[in-house]
Amino acid sequence: MAVLKILTYPENSLSQPSVKVDNTNKAGIDDEIKKLIGNMGETMFNAPGVGLAAPQIGVNKRIIVYDSNAENTDDDNSKQEFTALINPEIIASSGSIVSEKEACLSVVDYSADVKRYEKVTVKALNIEGEKLEFDAQGILAVIMQHEIDHLDGILFIDRISLLKRTMYKKKLAKKLNEQ
Repeated sequence: MAVLKILTYPENSLSQPSVKVDNTNKAGIDDEIKKLIGNMGETMFNAPGVGLAAPQIGVNKRIIVYDSNAENTDDDNSKQEFTALINPEIIASSGSIVSEKEACLSVVDYSADVKRYEKVTVKALNIEGEKLEFDAQGILAVIMQHEIDHLDGILFIDRISLLKRTMYKKKLAKKLNEQ
Protein backbone atom coordinates (compact mmCIF):
# COMPACT_ATOMS: atom_id res chain seq x y z
CA MET A 1 0.00 0.00 0.00
CA ALA A 2 1.03 3.61 -0.45
CA VAL A 3 0.29 6.94 1.19
CA LEU A 4 -1.02 9.28 -1.49
CA LYS A 5 -0.91 13.08 -1.73
CA ILE A 6 -4.09 14.77 -0.50
CA LEU A 7 -5.18 17.69 -2.66
CA THR A 8 -6.06 20.90 -0.84
CA TYR A 9 -8.32 23.86 -1.51
CA PRO A 10 -8.24 25.83 -3.85
CA GLU A 11 -7.44 22.85 -6.16
CA ASN A 12 -10.10 23.11 -8.91
CA SER A 13 -10.66 19.36 -9.25
CA LEU A 14 -12.11 19.30 -5.71
CA SER A 15 -15.16 21.17 -7.01
CA GLN A 16 -15.88 18.70 -9.83
CA PRO A 17 -18.55 16.00 -9.48
CA SER A 18 -17.19 12.44 -9.60
CA VAL A 19 -18.16 9.70 -12.01
CA LYS A 20 -19.68 6.38 -10.96
CA VAL A 21 -17.52 3.29 -10.84
CA ASP A 22 -18.66 0.93 -13.58
CA ASN A 23 -19.65 -2.39 -12.07
CA THR A 24 -21.51 -3.90 -15.00
CA ASN A 25 -18.89 -6.51 -15.91
CA LYS A 26 -20.25 -9.07 -13.40
CA ALA A 27 -16.70 -9.72 -12.22
CA GLY A 28 -17.13 -7.42 -9.24
CA ILE A 29 -14.78 -4.64 -8.32
CA ASP A 30 -11.50 -4.96 -10.23
CA ASP A 31 -8.03 -5.18 -8.68
CA GLU A 32 -7.15 -1.60 -9.69
CA ILE A 33 -10.08 -0.23 -7.67
CA LYS A 34 -9.25 -2.53 -4.75
CA LYS A 35 -5.64 -1.28 -4.75
CA LEU A 36 -6.87 2.33 -4.89
CA ILE A 37 -9.16 1.63 -1.91
CA GLY A 38 -6.28 0.13 0.08
CA ASN A 39 -4.12 3.18 -0.65
CA MET A 40 -6.99 5.49 0.32
CA GLY A 41 -7.37 3.73 3.68
CA GLU A 42 -3.66 4.01 4.40
CA THR A 43 -3.64 7.67 3.34
CA MET A 44 -6.65 8.48 5.55
CA PHE A 45 -5.09 6.96 8.67
CA ASN A 46 -1.71 8.54 7.92
CA ALA A 47 -3.26 12.04 7.62
CA PRO A 48 -4.88 11.33 10.22
CA GLY A 49 -8.57 11.48 9.36
CA VAL A 50 -11.83 9.58 9.73
CA GLY A 51 -12.88 9.73 6.09
CA LEU A 52 -11.44 10.25 2.62
CA ALA A 53 -13.04 10.58 -0.80
CA ALA A 54 -11.28 9.65 -4.05
CA PRO A 55 -11.40 13.24 -5.42
CA GLN A 56 -9.22 14.30 -2.48
CA ILE A 57 -6.38 12.24 -3.95
CA GLY A 58 -7.07 13.35 -7.52
CA VAL A 59 -9.20 10.39 -8.62
CA ASN A 60 -12.55 11.42 -10.10
CA LYS A 61 -14.47 8.30 -8.98
CA ARG A 62 -17.36 7.86 -6.55
CA ILE A 63 -15.41 6.03 -3.83
CA ILE A 64 -15.07 6.85 -0.15
CA VAL A 65 -13.36 5.20 2.78
CA TYR A 66 -14.04 5.85 6.44
CA ASP A 67 -12.72 4.71 9.80
CA SER A 68 -14.85 1.72 10.80
CA ASN A 69 -14.25 2.61 14.47
CA ALA A 70 -15.02 6.34 14.22
CA GLU A 71 -18.14 5.92 16.36
CA ASN A 72 -16.26 4.26 19.20
CA THR A 73 -15.59 6.72 21.97
CA ASP A 74 -13.12 4.53 23.84
CA ASP A 75 -9.45 5.46 23.91
CA ASP A 76 -8.30 2.43 21.92
CA ASN A 77 -7.43 3.94 18.53
CA SER A 78 -5.01 1.11 17.76
CA LYS A 79 -7.47 -0.67 15.47
CA GLN A 80 -7.04 0.84 12.05
CA GLU A 81 -9.91 -0.67 10.12
CA PHE A 82 -11.70 1.12 7.34
CA THR A 83 -14.79 0.56 5.27
CA ALA A 84 -15.02 1.40 1.58
CA LEU A 85 -18.19 2.50 -0.18
CA ILE A 86 -18.45 2.57 -3.95
CA ASN A 87 -21.02 4.78 -5.69
CA PRO A 88 -22.55 5.82 -2.35
CA GLU A 89 -25.64 7.99 -2.27
CA ILE A 90 -27.88 9.33 0.45
CA ILE A 91 -31.41 8.13 -0.27
CA ALA A 92 -33.13 9.47 2.86
CA SER A 93 -32.37 11.99 5.58
CA SER A 94 -34.03 13.38 8.68
CA GLY A 95 -33.44 15.60 11.67
CA SER A 96 -30.91 18.35 12.06
CA ILE A 97 -27.69 18.64 14.05
CA VAL A 98 -24.70 20.92 14.11
CA SER A 99 -21.43 19.19 13.36
CA GLU A 100 -19.18 21.12 15.73
CA LYS A 101 -15.72 22.08 14.53
CA GLU A 102 -16.02 20.00 11.38
CA ALA A 103 -12.73 19.85 9.52
CA CYS A 104 -11.38 18.41 6.30
CA LEU A 105 -8.08 17.00 5.11
CA SER A 106 -8.45 19.16 1.97
CA VAL A 107 -9.22 22.39 3.84
CA VAL A 108 -6.09 23.01 5.88
CA ASP A 109 -5.99 24.73 9.26
CA TYR A 110 -9.72 25.44 9.45
CA SER A 111 -12.78 24.06 11.19
CA ALA A 112 -16.34 25.34 11.50
CA ASP A 113 -19.77 24.38 12.72
CA VAL A 114 -21.82 22.89 9.87
CA LYS A 115 -25.54 22.08 9.77
CA ARG A 116 -26.03 18.43 8.87
CA TYR A 117 -28.81 15.88 8.94
CA GLU A 118 -29.03 13.87 12.14
CA LYS A 119 -29.78 10.60 10.36
CA VAL A 120 -29.13 9.45 6.78
CA THR A 121 -29.79 6.29 4.83
CA VAL A 122 -26.98 5.36 2.47
CA LYS A 123 -27.04 3.03 -0.51
CA ALA A 124 -23.73 1.83 -2.01
CA LEU A 125 -21.63 -1.09 -3.14
CA ASN A 126 -19.03 -2.70 -0.89
CA ILE A 127 -15.53 -3.66 -2.03
CA GLU A 128 -16.87 -6.98 -3.33
CA GLY A 129 -19.41 -5.18 -5.52
CA GLU A 130 -22.36 -6.24 -3.38
CA LYS A 131 -25.24 -3.83 -2.82
CA LEU A 132 -25.79 -2.55 0.68
CA GLU A 133 -28.04 -0.08 2.43
CA PHE A 134 -27.70 1.21 5.99
CA ASP A 135 -28.79 3.93 8.37
CA ALA A 136 -26.19 6.22 9.90
CA GLN A 137 -26.57 8.66 12.75
CA GLY A 138 -24.28 10.75 14.90
CA ILE A 139 -20.65 10.97 13.77
CA LEU A 140 -21.19 8.34 11.08
CA ALA A 141 -24.02 10.41 9.54
CA VAL A 142 -21.73 13.45 9.49
CA ILE A 143 -18.91 11.44 7.86
CA MET A 144 -21.29 10.09 5.20
CA GLN A 145 -22.60 13.56 4.35
CA HIS A 146 -19.11 15.12 4.35
CA GLU A 147 -17.52 12.45 2.13
CA ILE A 148 -20.47 12.15 -0.27
CA ASP A 149 -20.36 15.95 -0.60
CA HIS A 150 -16.78 15.53 -1.88
CA LEU A 151 -18.09 13.19 -4.56
CA ASP A 152 -20.52 15.92 -5.62
CA GLY A 153 -17.78 18.57 -5.75
CA ILE A 154 -18.83 20.23 -2.47
CA LEU A 155 -16.45 21.13 0.35
CA PHE A 156 -17.68 21.73 3.90
CA ILE A 157 -16.74 25.41 3.55
CA ASP A 158 -19.43 25.62 0.84
CA ARG A 159 -21.94 24.88 3.63
CA ILE A 160 -20.92 27.67 6.02
CA SER A 161 -21.85 31.34 5.95
CA LEU A 162 -20.50 33.55 3.18
CA LEU A 163 -18.73 35.71 5.76
CA LYS A 164 -16.87 32.78 7.34
CA ARG A 165 -16.02 31.35 3.92
CA THR A 166 -14.69 34.73 2.72
CA MET A 167 -12.58 35.09 5.87
CA TYR A 168 -11.07 31.64 5.31
CA LYS A 169 -10.32 32.38 1.65
CA LYS A 170 -8.59 35.67 2.56
CA LYS A 171 -6.52 33.95 5.25
CA LEU A 172 -5.52 31.21 2.80
CA ALA A 173 -4.68 33.71 0.03
CA LYS A 174 -2.43 35.62 2.40
CA LYS A 175 -0.70 32.38 3.46
CA LEU A 176 -0.20 31.31 -0.19
CA ASN A 177 1.20 34.74 -1.11
CA GLU A 178 3.75 34.50 1.71
CA GLN A 179 5.15 31.23 0.35
